[in-house]
Amino acid sequence: MNSRIVALIGGAAIVASGVALAQGAQNSPSPSPADSSSKAAATNSGAVSDEVAWSRFSGWKRYHANCSVCHGPDGLGGTFAPSLVNSLKSIDHDQFLNTVVNGKQNAQLAMPSFGADPNVMCYIEDIYTYLKARSDGQMDRGRPTNQPAKPKAFAETETACMGS
Repeated sequence: MNSRIVALIGGAAIVASGVALAQGAQNSPSPSPADSSSKAAATNSGAVSDEVAWSRFSGWKRYHANCSVCHGPDGLGGTFAPSLVNSLKSIDHDQFLNTVVNGKQNAQLAMPSFGADPNVMCYIEDIYTYLKARSDGQMDRGRPTNQPAKPKAFAETETACMGS
C-alpha cells in the first residue's frame, strides 16, 4: 500500500480517537468519531463537535464523488451495489475498511478495490463517519445544512496523504 495512504490512515485514526474522546465516547469499541456512545439524534444541523461536523460533511462530499454511482445517493443502495446505510448496521469499521481496500465479489456483483486510490483512501475515515452517522440515524438524507470550517488536523492529514 502506498506510504502516503498508510500515513493518512494512521493520522486519521489519531484524529478520530481524539474526536471520540472529546465526545465522551471513551468506552466506544471503535475509534471512529461516528461511533459516539450517545445515541442522541444529531441531524444534519444537530449539535456535534466541529471535528465531527467536518468529518461528516467531508464524508458526504467524498461519498457522493466516489461511491454514490454504485451505492446510490445517501448510501441507500443502487442498481449495482447494496445500501451501505443498512450494511453498516451489521459490519464493523474493520470489515468496512477491508472491503474498500480489497474489494469484494458476491455472486454476479463485484466491488473493485480502492486501496490504491488516494481520492478514496485519503478520506476513508470521513466516508465511514458519514455512512455510520446515516446508519445510526444521526444524520438525515441530503446535503448537510452547514459546511463547517476544516479543522487544522484534518487539513494537515489531507496534505500529507494527497502530497500537496
